[in-house]
Amino acid sequence: MSNMRMTSMPMNEDIERFPTLTPAGRAMLAFLREHPSAPVFRNESGNKLLAHEVEQVRAFEQEVASASVGWPPGSAPDWVDGFLRAAFETVPHYRQLGSPPREFSALPTTCRADFAADIAAFVPDTADVARMINFRTTGTTGHPLVIASHPVVAARYLAFHKRALRRFGVELAHGGGQVGVVLLGHQKRCFTYVSVTPTMGESGLAKINLYPDEWRTPDDRAVYLDALAPEVIAGDPISFTELLKLPLSTKPRALLSVSMLLLPALRARLEQRFGCPVLDIYSLNEVGPVAVYDACAGGHVLLQPHLYVEILDREGRPVPPGERGEITVTGGFNFCLPLLRYRTGDFASLSFGKDAPVLVGLSGRSPVRYFASGKWINNIDVTHALQNLPIPHFSFHQHADGAVVLRMRQAFTPLGDEARAALEALFGPGTVTVELLAADDKTVQYSSGLEGAHA
Repeated sequence: MSNMRMTSMPMNEDIERFPTLTPAGRAMLAFLREHPSAPVFRNESGNKLLAHEVEQVRAFEQEVASASVGWPPGSAPDWVDGFLRAAFETVPHYRQLGSPPREFSALPTTCRADFAADIAAFVPDTADVARMINFRTTGTTGHPLVIASHPVVAARYLAFHKRALRRFGVELAHGGGQVGVVLLGHQKRCFTYVSVTPTMGESGLAKINLYPDEWRTPDDRAVYLDALAPEVIAGDPISFTELLKLPLSTKPRALLSVSMLLLPALRARLEQRFGCPVLDIYSLNEVGPVAVYDACAGGHVLLQPHLYVEILDREGRPVPPGERGEITVTGGFNFCLPLLRYRTGDFASLSFGKDAPVLVGLSGRSPVRYFASGKWINNIDVTHALQNLPIPHFSFHQHADGAVVLRMRQAFTPLGDEARAALEALFGPGTVTVELLAADDKTVQYSSGLEGAHA
């Protein structure tokens, strides 16, 4: 980091994004932004943590590190009753249901479509609106969401990533003057920014897009990553596939795969190339990091001390132990969005391991890429093409001959015509068919019959 340089007093925007920023932190931001091989950063973001909130997050990390995760088979954790009562007192959606049911299993479930319809109804009265933040997510269900959150909630993610890393013998050490994490994307459009992590001595953080168009030259990607030498690289199977193509000399201490299913063959290639653990973390924007895959445990081991997991059938009834069903969660660490029997749309069975419950045979989102106009694109680029259209639910498939089909309930309306036009801008004229979607809730949103589509 010898080429880090001090900058003048921070801009007002930096003061707002980084309330506790020190001169060393400013130097880190300058290094990340102004390195000769740096990419184009399309956005600005920051931790927004106040001084007392930094201490709160540090205390939370210690609490999570030492807490046990689990509950007796056949019963809910002790904290669920109090959590349920608080939600019925403070959350508009639950308050309108009346009194809490005597039996927890009698409580109606919720799903992503409920949040998409009216997220404000699920935000408790106690939430500090002045400090709230929100972010938009499209996910895999076709229900666009605005997630209610808070700077402290965003900072809490690190506690669970540290817990997952510790399971594989990795204790994070990078602090001031070092880059802690690089987040990877590989898509035509990507939210990119630089930041610092105050609970880790203002270590650097960068979200970058490996798509070549975001760089002065494609070779700058490896040069920049080697200059940063991050302790951890996080991404998804599509961005990691691109990472494998780069002539990197840097060796991170771990890779974190989030957002999509990581197949064993790709994990093995990554471990061989980088010589470090590759963690497959099951994470949802509505819930945060839920579990980490551990082959020795037989599945994805739960990470959150205050997250209760049920496995339900189609009618919302708990299934017998060991039987597959929909992963349904209660609790969580986002105090702006308390969850009560939230159906994730992902499926597994639940076993009780020696140190924490385990999701066995997790079946959730799967990475898909599409061939468009002579090159591969990320499925997220399809989402971006449709994001400005009010489509509540859709699925997208590419046939083996390259033709694509969009299924949506508004197929035979002007909205269907707009969607076709938006996709043909990516795939070319006459390549897109729009058909009627009949499914009720979660579908496999992205699929393909084209060879090479699955990273």
